[in-house]
Amino acid sequence: MPSSPPSSTPFGAHPVPYSIDSPDMRRAGRELLSLALIDARNHTLHLLSLCENVWGSVELPAAAEYAEGEEGVASPVWMAGHVGWFSEWWIARNTQRAFGADCPARPTRLAAIDPNADGWWNPTQRTPDTRWLPDLPDLSQTKAYLLETLESTLELLEHAAETDAGLYFYRLALFYEDLCGEQLVVTAQALGLPLGIEQTPTAVTREPLLVPATTWELGLPDAGFVFAQERGGDRIEVPEFEIDAQPITWSQFIEFVDDGGYDASALWHPEGWRWLNAQVEGRRAPRYVEQIGGARHGSGGSVLQRRFGTTVRAAGQQSAVHLSWWEADAWARWAGRRVATEVEWEIAAHTAARRGFRWSDVQEWTAGTLQPWVGFKADPWSAGSAFDPVPAFGQARVLRGASFATRARLRSDKRRDFAAPGRDDGFFGFRTCAV
Repeated sequence: MPSSPPSSTPFGAHPVPYSIDSPDMRRAGRELLSLALIDARNHTLHLLSLCENVWGSVELPAAAEYAEGEEGVASPVWMAGHVGWFSEWWIARNTQRAFGADCPARPTRLAAIDPNADGWWNPTQRTPDTRWLPDLPDLSQTKAYLLETLESTLELLEHAAETDAGLYFYRLALFYEDLCGEQLVVTAQALGLPLGIEQTPTAVTREPLLVPATTWELGLPDAGFVFAQERGGDRIEVPEFEIDAQPITWSQFIEFVDDGGYDASALWHPEGWRWLNAQVEGRRAPRYVEQIGGARHGSGGSVLQRRFGTTVRAAGQQSAVHLSWWEADAWARWAGRRVATEVEWEIAAHTAARRGFRWSDVQEWTAGTLQPWVGFKADPWSAGSAFDPVPAFGQARVLRGASFATRARLRSDKRRDFAAPGRDDGFFGFRTCAV
């Protein structure tokens, strides 16, 4: 049985009915979708307001200069406006939206609410290095646009067919906004914006779990809505395996650092070693860590890490976070273990929750590269975007699980995400299996 998803109301947001928090929203009809779309937009506005409250502490030119070298770091104002633009682009302006997943990638489109919308928020026209420029709308204009596009979406939803095709783009708009909300939190961490987010509570560390051999079906055949990388499925014979009951903790990672893990090239994949030595000043600790070590002195060691602009001491039993796949792989080699595969992770999450398998602290790297499942079919919206899996097949690594910044309706043991192995800006960790 999957573990129950935590609350989807971080950062002091108001609670919402559990039904719109459920991963079953992938199959939601018009009524629940309407409530969930309002909830998602309120969450976006809430995050934007939190950023606005501290925006004066961040010099725009300095932030823009920093962001130029950071993949995925865009102005929070641009990201929020882009969310509204996305829903308008694929719903209100899309004359072929009723075709759902079979809609052409370039459907005929109507004019935007604002004639400047594409120039402001279309990512193909507004490149990452221009998303901080002062020619973009200000906060009040952006908020007004968000409310106007939401109203338009809800009006059209009232007349949409109650079918998977008829509701496809409304479900897409919902989950896309949830993904962008998570990225807003990642951006706030990168820019040091104090959002008032508390540290993740510590939990009991359990011994690894033995999971019996089984045949497992990967995929979401009856999900209603699926992301492109989740399309199709695979049936896999999986032998017995031993897997960590929780992601690798800071106490465990400190031992790797104290043992010289960041200086031992033999522990690193050649590409990982090149990645490590390309980091600023030959970094020898995870991203945002200011001080780490001390396990050899019997104290268990300590970690000082920048968290939303403040230096905090991470508890030893907290999941290690902001790790790249290369760091996960090096730690596993050092420990004489291996990074868990995505099918092992999913089996354990689904079958071993009652025995202590814990997830949702961090998104978790898994072994191997992202590959299409049998029956994969491209979708109409992700081609050419950061969410397009096709260029990433054979290169990106699969992420499973969820972090504190993930909305509850995306917290599923079946959700499949991905990122380049060198990405460490997200709330990423990992767990391992016995060799």
